[in-house]
Amino acid sequence: MRTPYTRAVDTPSSLPARGPFITLEGPDGSGKSSLLPGLAAVLRARGLDVVTTREPGSTPLGERIRSILLDTEPRIDHTGRADALLFAAARTQHVDEVIRPAIARGATVLCDRYADSSMAYQGAGSQIPMAEMRALQQFATGGLWPDLTILLDLPVEVGLARKSDEVTRFEAHHDLAYHERVRAAFLSFAAHEPARYATVDATRNPDSVLDAAAAALGRLADRWPALRG
Repeated sequence: MRTPYTRAVDTPSSLPARGPFITLEGPDGSGKSSLLPGLAAVLRARGLDVVTTREPGSTPLGERIRSILLDTEPRIDHTGRADALLFAAARTQHVDEVIRPAIARGATVLCDRYADSSMAYQGAGSQIPMAEMRALQQFATGGLWPDLTILLDLPVEVGLARKSDEVTRFEAHHDLAYHERVRAAFLSFAAHEPARYATVDATRNPDSVLDAAAAALGRLADRWPALRG
């Protein structure tokens, strides 16, 4: 039975040869942006062509939308639905311009946030029905979902404290209950899709987090042997 976070994509056996698509997810302050270059270095040391990217952003259109979504000034109120549509527009361009071409040539794509973030933040955080969010993500991505999602998990208060010097509109304009719903959603997604999700304790030191994330890559080794390590 399909849950709000079930993938609607072809099975690996039916897909053409391509590179792996790996995403990093987690609550604010979990360390995704810090992990990304380290994990990319691990993969490049194995001889892989690696493309690192982020959401929202990574295309000229996406970067313009990023400033609308994340900047605290000027103060412009957004509804959750407006946020969902803005993220979806940036994601569509990102998939078409960056992600699909990269994996089509065999590169490994590492992405800081993707559709699961919209499901967690706008779906759970802003309380938009998950069925509506799922349909929007399916349209925005053309059915492209990650082969592996590494979830960096930590208590909300810890993550927000880490981001005290880098506050976006989501920290400035949303309360603690909102962020608690986001974290709970990510954990729920991981519980319902254990084959895709690998959860890492983000309260650990950066080297331990990197080691755990690198070990999680081995889940894809049957299809991409270089990820075995």
